[in-house]
Amino acid sequence: MAAGETDASPAVGSEGRTGSRCRPGCAPIGWRGHLPGLRSATAGSGSPVPGLLAVAGATAVAFAVARAFPVVNASTVAVVLGALAVNLRLHHPVLHAGTHLASHRLLRIAVVLLGLQLALPQLVELGLRGLAVVVVTVAVTFVGTRLLGRLLGVSPARSLLIATGFSICGASAVAAMEEVAGGDDDDTAVAVALVTLCGSLAIFLLPALRTPLGLDPAAFGSWVGASVHDVGQTVATADRVPGALTAAVVVKLSRVVLLAPLVAGVALTRRRGTIGPGAAAGAAAGTGRRPPVLPLFVAGFLAAIALTSTGLLPAGLLGHAKTVQQIVLAAALVGLGTGIHLPTLKRTGARALLLGLASWLLVATIAYSGVILLHR
Repeated sequence: MAAGETDASPAVGSEGRTGSRCRPGCAPIGWRGHLPGLRSATAGSGSPVPGLLAVAGATAVAFAVARAFPVVNASTVAVVLGALAVNLRLHHPVLHAGTHLASHRLLRIAVVLLGLQLALPQLVELGLRGLAVVVVTVAVTFVGTRLLGRLLGVSPARSLLIATGFSICGASAVAAMEEVAGGDDDDTAVAVALVTLCGSLAIFLLPALRTPLGLDPAAFGSWVGASVHDVGQTVATADRVPGALTAAVVVKLSRVVLLAPLVAGVALTRRRGTIGPGAAAGAAAGTGRRPPVLPLFVAGFLAAIALTSTGLLPAGLLGHAKTVQQIVLAAALVGLGTGIHLPTLKRTGARALLLGLASWLLVATIAYSGVILLHR
């Protein structure tokens, strides 16, 4: 982190003082844990039920808004509702345990269910040249964002989460990398807010750029699939151009397949101590724990892909699983939205915002260049 930049929330290196990676007032829940001590310093009994009920209500509102206004993605509305709750001081202490549970556990469940939307034969459909475009786009965006984060003085954990979210699949990718990154809840919330913001803007901006950039529907779909972050945002963007949706979905889901290898690669590199001295490395050294090579829920994501690839699951079941995944993801994003505290972002998020915009421009440019070469 550059001189002069401070984090308002406790970093991992301060675990000895706080005992948690959470922002102040939330209940510590590790993804492996079994919900011990679900309590907040100010939340009374610390039951997650009130918070989960609030999350369920906000999720229903998010889908209702998205249905009334199809140009708005339910995931975007969910993040906004969570952010409004905390900034309007409606996120009372009694809700903290439930919203924290939603933002952590439900997000990991959404990642596992995302695997049911993927099948390895899709890579064959994409072809070697198309797969090369996807791999290069992901690699350049990830590495480039990490380097830009270092130049801008963004903390290693936050820049890692932003790089993962922009290069792969938005909030789901941030969740998959969270434990390896070793940041705190503010790092996760900022990364999710940025990919949600930029992905939502893409729904309106990218279709307007199609004609000036000279892209036919198939090429536009490939560009959207290679550059837009969340799967839902990809579908919403491509659906605005007739004939673009199929290419967008194939390219996007092929890109999502790279999530597990990326997480495992970063974890292995961190275990060998070859990634810079971030907060996670300091915490690992202090506790004797090293980042897992593959978090359990990411292994579940791979198992879901393998199961779908067998062709044994009926289409109806996969359709229901997709709907459940969208609902669970929206609920998780409501919880994550409660971590977007505007005064905190004003103090710590300016450089992260610049990094997110730069990463968005980078992924769009690399993807466009690859698509032009592919469709030449």
